[in-house]
Amino acid sequence: MNPEHLRQLLEEVKAGTLDIEAALDRLKLFPYEDIGFAKIDHHRSLRKGFPEVVLCQGKTVEQITEIVERLLSSANTILATKASPEVFSAIQKLTPKARYHPMARLIVIENRVTKASIGAILVVTAGTADIPVAEEAAVTAEAMGNKVERLYDVGVAGLHRLLDHQQKLFAAEVIIAIAGMEGALASIISGIVDKPVIAVPTSVGYGASFQGLAALLGMLNTCAPGVAVVNIDNGFGAGYLASLINHMSEEK
Repeated sequence: MNPEHLRQLLEEVKAGTLDIEAALDRLKLFPYEDIGFAKIDHHRSLRKGFPEVVLCQGKTVEQITEIVERLLSSANTILATKASPEVFSAIQKLTPKARYHPMARLIVIENRVTKASIGAILVVTAGTADIPVAEEAAVTAEAMGNKVERLYDVGVAGLHRLLDHQQKLFAAEVIIAIAGMEGALASIISGIVDKPVIAVPTSVGYGASFQGLAALLGMLNTCAPGVAVVNIDNGFGAGYLASLINHMSEEK
């Protein structure tokens, strides 16, 4: 944040020419921090309710650590997605609060513990091979202050496994359904519950699955109402969207 802009804003508030709500609205539009290779949005939490998330893929360890170091000054919670153990080792040197979730490939730094939501998000996978994407969704939602339950390996190849857990399905506020192959799990779940279902296709499957494209198209073509679909292997996006929905229902 530009110190001169902040000083001017504070003076207007003190003088009574600008109320608090209007000041917050202006803060939302303040400039980002330009560090050359990245432009860090310190005010995203004001606009979106959650700070900027660091995608580690395609960045060097040095770039990631510098971004995280800058975010530490302004963000209550920091998420670094698609992170390797090497990246975690470097970030650990910045703060002892960093926690690594190897299955999800997620680093979480909580400067302040977020109060858990009232409603629960249920993360469901068709198979065990879908768990890494499921954990990315689950850990993301937990970091955003949600209660999360997990129900793994209950795909349509053995439908009785899913139906044995109907009470969990009915109790959830939002359900994330994660599947590769033909991606039928989301349709089945949405056909029996009255809650929003977020479908996540994964790149799990044999030749004709086309690295998740078959599951993606199957989910997009579902005839069951109430299904929203995110991109292939996008557990983070599903967890983020589920959190938004869950907190909206809580506010009501």
